[in-house]
Amino acid sequence: MERLRSSPLHANISTALDKHLESIHVVQARRKDEIVNASSRQQHGPPRCQDERVVLALAAALRALCLATRKVRTVLWCAFQMTLPK
Repeated sequence: MERLRSSPLHANISTALDKHLESIHVVQARRKDEIVNASSRQQHGPPRCQDERVVLALAAALRALCLATRKVRTVLWCAFQMTLPK
């Protein structure tokens, strides 16, 4: 979009994209933690209190990803509107 405008876009656009990418990485890390925790639980017996913390951390990461996705969609729509010819 910057190439279409021949000028840089607003700094908030790149910030929102960076936060969205960061949220994706956090969700991936929490999901890996959940998988590791589930596999170790099968080997060591009954579920522990830590299982709930891992699941709650994943839920919080998903919520943050949802919010970041909404913001990035709005920001990209705005950027698209700015690139359209007048």
